[in-house]
Amino acid sequence: MSVDRMVFVFAGSVVLLSIALAHYVHPWWIGLAIFAGLNMIQSAFTGFCPAAMLFKKLGAKPGVAFR
Repeated sequence: MSVDRMVFVFAGSVVLLSIALAHYVHPWWIGLAIFAGLNMIQSAFTGFCPAAMLFKKLGAKPGVAFR
């Protein structure tokens, strides 16, 4: 699996987890989804993504978006 796909899976998982926590635990957990969304927007413009850097260090093959 490429770094790009791993980042998308991770971001989607964080958003879904945040929604579940906001529903079952406390509404303030929606802030985690907001953070994930803002991080995805800034990485689209800057190319900087901490998750992509981590996945690269773990040995994932490079993709097109995060080099």
